[in-house]
Amino acid sequence: MRLLEEAVVFAVRAHSGMTRKGSDLPYILHPMETAAIVSGMTEDQEVIAAAVFHDVLEDTPATAEELRKNFGERVAELVCAESENKRTELPAEETWLLRKREAIGQLEAETDPAVKMIALADKLSNLRAMQRDQQTLGDRLWERFHQKDKQMHGWYYRKIADAVRELEEFPAWRELDSLIRSVFGGEL
Repeated sequence: MRLLEEAVVFAVRAHSGMTRKGSDLPYILHPMETAAIVSGMTEDQEVIAAAVFHDVLEDTPATAEELRKNFGERVAELVCAESENKRTELPAEETWLLRKREAIGQLEAETDPAVKMIALADKLSNLRAMQRDQQTLGDRLWERFHQKDKQMHGWYYRKIADAVRELEEFPAWRELDSLIRSVFGGEL
């Protein structure tokens, strides 16, 4: 349990002061929910720790080398596999589609089920928040994102669900599939 406890402390510090998009909620709630979802699919502490860190390389000054040094090669590699190249030198609106296509392609080619578990949990956590917010904001929800087109988000989440379909025996996958239909409608 020590690895996971240390991971939580590191992630809390790394995400300190950050909030979830469109709210005042501490950002750390998202990585913690992601880790909780992953723990429903595996008891592997390294995989759960990597879930806690899944956004730390993208969104904080933390580095892969720090993760390797403090949490081991496997944890660092799992986090690197889940991290997208944000291309911070360009406006996020311009790179959204490219980044999402890359993420889908990497996930489709991925052979490590742990990487897929983390991706599934991350997207499920995001969709839970989207569904809650959509109930109060309606389609104004999409204004907070770099990509404003709801159907593009629907395409992305469906492609991710398809890429991790090997996990469909888990309740988390079935919930993701259901939420995609609920949030985006139709036969996505």
